[in-house]
Amino acid sequence: MTDQLADSAERLFTAHCGKEILHAAEDGTWPLALWDAVEEAGFCAALLPEEAGGFGISVPEAFGLLRVAARHAAPIPLAETMLSGWLFARAGMAVPAGILTLAPVRRNERLTLTRAGADWRLSGTATRVPWGRKADAAAVLAAGPDGPMLVKLAQGAFTVTPGANLAAEPRDTITIDAEVAAADAVPWPFPAEALRLAGAAVRTAQIAGALARVLEMSVQYAQTRVQFGRPIGKFQAIQHNLAILAGQSAAALAASDMAADAFGELTPMIIAAAKARAGEAASIAAGLAHQAHGAIGFTQEYELHYATRRLWSWRDEFGTEAEWNALVGRAALAAGGDGLWPAITAAG
Repeated sequence: MTDQLADSAERLFTAHCGKEILHAAEDGTWPLALWDAVEEAGFCAALLPEEAGGFGISVPEAFGLLRVAARHAAPIPLAETMLSGWLFARAGMAVPAGILTLAPVRRNERLTLTRAGADWRLSGTATRVPWGRKADAAAVLAAGPDGPMLVKLAQGAFTVTPGANLAAEPRDTITIDAEVAAADAVPWPFPAEALRLAGAAVRTAQIAGALARVLEMSVQYAQTRVQFGRPIGKFQAIQHNLAILAGQSAAALAASDMAADAFGELTPMIIAAAKARAGEAASIAAGLAHQAHGAIGFTQEYELHYATRRLWSWRDEFGTEAEWNALVGRAALAAGGDGLWPAITAAG
């Protein structure tokens, strides 16, 4: 089943996500045919349980789809739609159709939910919201009078100030001052940090997918680019760097598997370690890939930058290496010398 799903995704993205689509997306053209194909294939519902409209695949299989999409640098909000739908389903809410996003995604940003008669009023500002301008609905975690609440916010209930990350993916500021129906706000039965943990797990999978593409391109280029009468891949220094790049790609893949295993319970220590390690791999591998390619790797016409700019962007989203390493460090200190090994093994 896993192989069939991955093969299906590979065929879909190969057919609908070529270089011309990536170029057009960076100029602001929405890849409608690609998105329609992804929706028709049911990939947006991959993280949902069957009772919420999913088709019963495991989290590792769903993360495999994200890796394939990231490997092709697909310029669509598949990860955000999958994740937002999962948040709605986890809170017992109906999952809206269409493009979904979530907010807030940055640490210490706060949206507030107050009573407005029988309904609610949601107010606040969230920055760097993925694909805010395209979203048909947003899963918003807000501070309610009795604890965190998950709010289903429809398009038109917030204003958007466009922004973008280094990869030219929309990262918008949304400003909210809207009335929310009572049925569209429910208690969030998990720690508020759960939203960022879920996002960090998803970004870890995407980093692993993009790194696989970076490794593939770098090896292929080193085998075909001739310098001083032989392919540059024959030079020991290049071989050494490619070996390091391959190791970092393997580490990111292992981190993605860790994050997938921890996703159901959103185990903080595991996801924190996975995201931090994937971010480290992204930094090291992207630099080595550009060294191997030389000047051509920085040109607009060559495809390497579609992967490396996403790596540089995703490593900082839903928490940086420093933030997640600090969480792991605090957990290790709290466990103490005698408790550290049991804490590591208990966490998986």
